[in-house]
Amino acid sequence: MKAVRFPTDRSSERTANGWHTLEAEEIRRRTDSPPAGLSADEAAKRLRASGPNVIHESPGLTFPQILLHQFESPFIWLLMGSAALAIALSEFEDAAFIGVVLALNAALGSAQEFRAERGARRLKRLMSSKAVVERDGKPLRIDAREIVPGDLIRVESGDVVPADARIVSSWSLAADESLMTGESIATSKDAAWLGTGGEPLGDIRNMIFAGTTVARGRATAIVVATGSATQIGGIAESLEQERSGVPPLVQRMRRFARSVALAVAAVAAVIAAYELAFRGSSLRAAVQFAVALVISAVPEGLPIALTIALAIGTMRMSRRNVIVRRLAAVEALGSCTLVATDKTGTLTCNELTVKHILVTDDGGKNALWNVSGEGYDLTGTVTDENGRLRNEDAALRRIVRAGVLCNEAELTPDSEGGMQRHGDAVDLALLVLGRKMGGIDTSIETATLLHRIAYEPELRFAATWHALPENETVLLCVKGSPKRVLEMCEMQPDARARHQATADSLAARGFRVIALADRRIPGRWGAGTLPDSPAHLEYLGAVGMIDPPRPGVREAIRRCRGAGVRVVMVTGDHAKTAQAIAADLGLTDGAEAVVVTGDTFEIRMRDGHDAARLAKARVFARMSSTQKLELVRAFQAEGHFVAVTGDGANDAQALKAADLAIAMGRSGTDIARESADLVLTDDNFASIVAGVEEGRIAYDNIRKVIVLLVSTGAGELALVILAMLGGYPLPLLPLQLLWLNVATEAIQDEALAFEPSEDDVMRRAPRPPSEPIFDRLMIERIAVGAAVMGCVGFGLFVALVESGHPVESARNHLLLLMVLFENVHIGNCRSENASSLGISPLRNPLLVAGAALALGLHIMAMHTPWFQRVLHVEPVTPAMWCVAIGLALSILPAVELHKWYWRRRRDDRITG
Repeated sequence: MKAVRFPTDRSSERTANGWHTLEAEEIRRRTDSPPAGLSADEAAKRLRASGPNVIHESPGLTFPQILLHQFESPFIWLLMGSAALAIALSEFEDAAFIGVVLALNAALGSAQEFRAERGARRLKRLMSSKAVVERDGKPLRIDAREIVPGDLIRVESGDVVPADARIVSSWSLAADESLMTGESIATSKDAAWLGTGGEPLGDIRNMIFAGTTVARGRATAIVVATGSATQIGGIAESLEQERSGVPPLVQRMRRFARSVALAVAAVAAVIAAYELAFRGSSLRAAVQFAVALVISAVPEGLPIALTIALAIGTMRMSRRNVIVRRLAAVEALGSCTLVATDKTGTLTCNELTVKHILVTDDGGKNALWNVSGEGYDLTGTVTDENGRLRNEDAALRRIVRAGVLCNEAELTPDSEGGMQRHGDAVDLALLVLGRKMGGIDTSIETATLLHRIAYEPELRFAATWHALPENETVLLCVKGSPKRVLEMCEMQPDARARHQATADSLAARGFRVIALADRRIPGRWGAGTLPDSPAHLEYLGAVGMIDPPRPGVREAIRRCRGAGVRVVMVTGDHAKTAQAIAADLGLTDGAEAVVVTGDTFEIRMRDGHDAARLAKARVFARMSSTQKLELVRAFQAEGHFVAVTGDGANDAQALKAADLAIAMGRSGTDIARESADLVLTDDNFASIVAGVEEGRIAYDNIRKVIVLLVSTGAGELALVILAMLGGYPLPLLPLQLLWLNVATEAIQDEALAFEPSEDDVMRRAPRPPSEPIFDRLMIERIAVGAAVMGCVGFGLFVALVESGHPVESARNHLLLLMVLFENVHIGNCRSENASSLGISPLRNPLLVAGAALALGLHIMAMHTPWFQRVLHVEPVTPAMWCVAIGLALSILPAVELHKWYWRRRRDDRITG
């Protein structure tokens, strides 16, 4: 076998690896591809050499690796160290209890991450399962995995291209490359075209690319790249090297974890040294004090609580058509400051639709009529400028019939009640228009196709000749660019100029304008008759097509703005089309109507003058996938937390580099979904707003859980420190502290994670990504709660000890008080600003149930012998119950006063 020689230019997607600059014969020579195709033996050799035609996928994490990840948190390290100290001191029950906490956290975290990892490792199915190749001079249908460089493949309308290939012959070929380029219009192909080496992928006309779909026509092509060497394979490979952004919650928790770990370790060491050096305590007592400090200071339930809170956010998002692939991304959507969204298939339906018809009446005047309905929905009407129904208008039905007859697409019902679609997007749009009109497309059954001129870019028109049996007439139908069709029509120059100007005005609004004309030719054709080129036509009018916005997107963009989230469109489509869609969606206004093209963006990035332009622009058009990636990084450099949406492989690099990646679930490619943190199951941009809301709710609830956990832990820490400074015994033993933090408190903080939305959640600005998780409000709230719990609890402990109660009895009463403090404080934590007295318990019945269950669990422990022995607890008298309840309620007015203070500060800032 000869060595297959490849072009050396592999610089980027913009050059398609140089194959498009070579003549077909040179391609045959370099790939050693015979005209009759490879032999079976040669194909087998090349398959062994090049490998199967599949995109490489890196191996996923194994379950042991995922399990080890659960022990990377500094919290976990501190707990493991505490367990080791407990074992060294022969406190095996304490060590076992800590071990249970560690095991529970690892099990919950591993299970969730393993499910996400397993879902993320689906095989990429971007290539067709079968393909037709020439082998030994005969067409053979084989598994697409067996295609090799140098194979001669055949493709036709509806086929998914199995590999990158150079076209050697074609007939009316066009490919839907929207997943690569973002353009909704099929790209016409031409085997004779040659590139210069600088063309964007969407402008290359002599090649077809793996994963794209043949919209119309057929072709024979030589395979030049398979598997990971294809354009789409190169994108997939680059994704393995890109590092996705870390969600803000993870960033903040890492900072918090490092800070707490360092502080607790330092303080514990100081306390142990103090006990040994200045108080003459035994090593056992000093270590016990240090372990108690660690357990009280470290919120052991926080990793579990965060996992549960995020899982609840995941569940809520799934109900609103947002699937979470990475758990920490739940909150990230609520923190994003900018959404960079693809146009085709995200903001729009990716279904070209006729929205306007320019109907020419008998007097030669144009009337602009409107067509309702979007995409391939077959319901819709045609109304004139006054809103009157015009479906039965004779001139209208004539222009629609011409569009249906001069057509190569197929639109047939499927078994599930939907529509099977094959063909070019323009032809499909004309067929849908015919269905809306009712009965128009039945003309195909009575009109016999005699001859066809397929659309080619050089011709700029398509034509069909049909026999009409009812009056022995041949009907010639033509569609194409307005200028070309008008040249073939009989009319005065001023009339032609008027029609052209009307069509141009529609095109200037971003519509794709297709002109239609016909001519009746008397008589029948004889066998073998070839028609003359279309001429002497009667101009019927034109249709204006556009890929329409998805329902609900306008409102979604408005709500994003209200929530302080900037939305920009990033598309590979033309600037006028992008600007028209953006204006229709309300994405731009007079002050923001700046459209930046890919070439302009590159120049400004190179010259360093991009900042002002980026700040104003809302629309970026003719952007390649590399430019999208650079744009995302530019926004990130400005300080934005960037969410990127997309559905195609052309979006995948930007998705991977974004702080938050959002892919389409229905129309999106596997490669886009593999790059995503979130997947929209309904492909609707409007679902992003629901995700933003749920993300903010999740973050609010996480803050509430943190306040509850940390303030309780800080209160326990205050108890330990006050006892040490006052020379008293430990007020609570390490195992009692764990009971508080993991058993009774965990039940309640999980219920707190189910809190519904607060009224102002979508009226706030996004939180800056750099904002620490502990802002001033949270620090003060934690301090107030901890001060009340620590001081009141220590006062009760001292009073009991000084009045003659045994230390174990004092600890028992203090433990009950701390459980009651949690019951009351959980109500305080339901809102950062609103009074807890004004929030109905019925808004979150789980919270009431959780508080009751936590208290009931502790009462059960107080009356159960085994728990009495392990936890050193016992029942208390009714009088002490009253005392404990009264003291626990003291935290309510303290926090209410702090809330009032913050509300007043907020109001002063607004009025000031």
